[in-house]
Order: sequence, then C-alpha cells, then structure tokens
Amino acid sequence: MPPNSRLNTMRPWLHRVSFPLLEPMGRWILAAVFLWAGLGKLAGIKQFGLLIARYGLAPEPLIGPLAVGLPVLEILAGMGLIFGLRGSLELTGALLVLFIGVLWFGVVSDLQVDCGCFSAEDHAKHSGLVNALIRDLWFLLLSAGLYAWRWRYGPGLWRSGLKQIHRGRM
Repeated sequence: MPPNSRLNTMRPWLHRVSFPLLEPMGRWILAAVFLWAGLGKLAGIKQFGLLIARYGLAPEPLIGPLAVGLPVLEILAGMGLIFGLRGSLELTGALLVLFIGVLWFGVVSDLQVDCGCFSAEDHAKHSGLVNALIRDLWFLLLSAGLYAWRWRYGPGLWRSGLKQIHRGRM
C-alpha cells in the first residue's frame, strides 16, 4: 500500500466536509471581529477620538470624522462579510493594513497608548501594541487566505458546495 493511499481514500470525505465550510467560517470569524470592534468604538466614540489624537497621526479637524468613520467602515465590512457582499473582503484587508501601519508606528515610536482596537474597557484586557500588532497580522493572514480562496474557487462557492453535498455529488 503506497504511503499516501490512506490520505487519498480519506480525501473525498474530508473534501465534502471541509471544502464548503472553510470559506464561510473564515468570513464569519472576521465579520464577528470587525462588528465587535466597530460597535465597541461607536459605544465609546469620545474616548476613541481622544485615542486617535494621542497617536498624533491625524490633524485636529479630522479626529471627529475619523472617530465616527472608522467604526462605521468596520461595521460595514463586518456586515458585508456576513452577507458575502462584493468589496467587503477588500475593505477588510485595507482596514487591517491601515491598523497594522498605525500599530507599527505606535510600537516604533514607543507610544504608551491603548491600541484602540475594540473599546476603552478592553484596554485593561490587552497587553499592549505589540500583541495587537501580532493579532492584526493574523487577521490579515486570514483575510489574504480568504482572498486567495475566492480567487481560486470563486465567490460563493460554499453555497454551491453545500447544494452538491446535499445532492450527493461532491
């Protein structure tokens, strides 16, 4: 028996179970994170505006619009990921790149500020900018994986995959 024969016999079962479920699970994980972060920031919008000002990256007149706009974009990205809307994965990736850049600036500048990732109450639970940077890099990796999945298999494949499993064709 060749060494890979066991894997080859297991592959159809594994393919049927995992293939249609991986993409939506990844999207839903990212969606939950973005919705949680956006809603938490909107709930404490004043504190989030003060935090943006402490980073010193935006001019004073833009602090208010950024404090409202970033959480709204996060919520839109999360909702778009849930419903599989076109452009939501790209928005998620762009926001993650922006957040990683800001966190990197904070780490390099040795700023003693909250990451601003979720809400002001979450600051005590997180241990600094480096951990937030690593966490966002993992989320960016997940986002890139979802983008590669979509590029390879097309959007919405999980729906057609579930239909094929139901019909016994996969």
